[in-house]
Amino acid sequence: MRGLQAKRVLVTGGASGIGAAVAARFLEEGSRVVVLDRDPKGRERIKCELPALSAVVAADVTKYEEVGQALAEAVGAMGGINVLINNAGISIRHNFLDITREEWDKNVAVNLTGVFYVAQLAARHMTERGGGVILQTASTNGMVGHPFYADYNAAKAGVIELTKSMALELAPKIRVNAIAPGYVLTPMQRAEYTDEMLDQVNLKIPLRRHAHPEEIAAFFAFLASDDAAYVTGQVFAMDGGETAGGLASR
Repeated sequence: MRGLQAKRVLVTGGASGIGAAVAARFLEEGSRVVVLDRDPKGRERIKCELPALSAVVAADVTKYEEVGQALAEAVGAMGGINVLINNAGISIRHNFLDITREEWDKNVAVNLTGVFYVAQLAARHMTERGGGVILQTASTNGMVGHPFYADYNAAKAGVIELTKSMALELAPKIRVNAIAPGYVLTPMQRAEYTDEMLDQVNLKIPLRRHAHPEEIAAFFAFLASDDAAYVTGQVFAMDGGETAGGLASR
């Protein structure tokens, strides 16, 4: 991709899954990369897997002060931040009637409030430095209804509207977009499936398979690059065609 060489990239939730694939892809593009993650074991693992990382910093994105300190560490390690991949998130499968107040608060805190904290602090830094790119991980769950994830769905819908509003306010200095993945076969996701469950889910996806994390990472790289210089305020579903139709397509 054009324009990614020597770019300074911060990836939240970067120790595993999509985030780890994103970090690896930007390193391949010649970017400098810092991973932010709250999981100590994950941080140690990604250091070993990607020794070219400029730094791996610890922070809980639901804690504003920790986010601020982590961003300061990232700036210190790279000399600035040109690109933010705002990816940290969690999901819990449960019935709507069984969601506790604590579960709701935790889900919204990580998946929406944490996204806001990181985005706002990074945007202030980028504004002072003349510009940048902010890319966020939404979900097709925030675009159409899905049972058993009401709190997650609501938070991801919030990320979608946050992305669009940020794009309007931060232009022309900062471009803001989001990718809304459908089913992605991360190691954690695969561990939740039996072979039969995986086959059943694949059957409802027009491309008949889950996305690979590296495919999501490739799209993030494009959106951060100079090849996407006229793209802002958009949310791109990347779901193998799953949301292209209604019930008739199932």
